[in-house]
Amino acid sequence: MQKLVRGIHQFQTQIFSSHKELFERLDQRDQTPETLFITCSDSRISPNLITQTQPGELFILRNVGNLVPPFESMGGMAAGIEFAVASLKVKDIIICGHSNCGAMKALLEPEHLEGLPATKSWLSYARDTERIMWESYGHLQGQALLHATVEENVLVQLENLRRHPAVAKAVASGMLHLHGWVYKIETGEVFAFDPDRNQYSSVTGTEGLVPLDEEHRATDLSI
Repeated sequence: MQKLVRGIHQFQTQIFSSHKELFERLDQRDQTPETLFITCSDSRISPNLITQTQPGELFILRNVGNLVPPFESMGGMAAGIEFAVASLKVKDIIICGHSNCGAMKALLEPEHLEGLPATKSWLSYARDTERIMWESYGHLQGQALLHATVEENVLVQLENLRRHPAVAKAVASGMLHLHGWVYKIETGEVFAFDPDRNQYSSVTGTEGLVPLDEEHRATDLSI
């Protein structure tokens, strides 16, 4: 706690003072983020740091495994997505997975969920990801299998996202675009899924990752 308190002191005396006008503007008007950023709760992920965005630019939703439950579940994720799309009128939604994801590891190795009933129940929203991995990626092992699971899960959750009423309406009208990203912690690289090429490619233009199996490409994503 002392480290956090020292951090708050540093923020107030150094950071806030040098950005005082920005925070005053944010306080005096409603929030107007253009992007909803859905990512994992993992403590190693910092959306604003990765994207170099300032307060007010991203509307962020986080949970274990960056999952998007069905709208019918009517939970916090559904409320956050609906609010971002219908009220804040965001123009883009990004679902961002990441390398070495503990949630995806637990999906592949359910013995890690012993004594974690709530987590096990939550990961039921990734059953389609699990099914795809065992049906089509049996030739992979270890880190290769884990990384492919991270990639596939982003695409599965994008499909779930498209079924949310507010999202479906906004996408159909051309007012909203959906994006699937994977953040590689060890290199700082971010890869976006390109349905035309059926692979993840670096958002900065370098070489893409290993293509996904053709039968699982998300052909109808608006990217």
